[in-house]
Amino acid sequence: MTVEKWALAASVFFAGSWSGLLAMLTTILHPMLAAMDGRSFRGFLGAFLRFARKAWFNYACSIGMGIAPIVALVAGWDDRGSAAFVLTAIGLALVIVGVYVVANVWKEPHYDVMLAWDPEAMPANWEAGRRRYFTINWINAVSTWTAFVLFLAALLTL
Repeated sequence: MTVEKWALAASVFFAGSWSGLLAMLTTILHPMLAAMDGRSFRGFLGAFLRFARKAWFNYACSIGMGIAPIVALVAGWDDRGSAAFVLTAIGLALVIVGVYVVANVWKEPHYDVMLAWDPEAMPANWEAGRRRYFTINWINAVSTWTAFVLFLAALLTL
């Protein structure tokens, strides 16, 4: 197996693993969180994010989704017009914008805002904050699911 194939297989693995986590978050936890009142939502979020923000799994998948496709692109540089190269490049762009930029520009700062809420005196706009949290998660999910499909398609074309 070539370096390009190994790197694409790793891209599929990391994006697929992250896709599963985001599927659980958006299709199972979101409805549960949407049914909560403000105090319960803030309480759950505080407990969840305390672990989720520092979980090794999150770091491994997010770093792997960036490094593995870069390795595949470097390995396939001589065939830049191939479907595998183009699909991988588009998938990597989605990871950079839909995961890294969204996380650093919107997601992490919004976590800090929500975690600053007093569960006993929720701000008047807390529901808008919850909707924003859901929207950011959906952007991450769609970006990651699409990248996963692109990486898989790229691997299958080799």
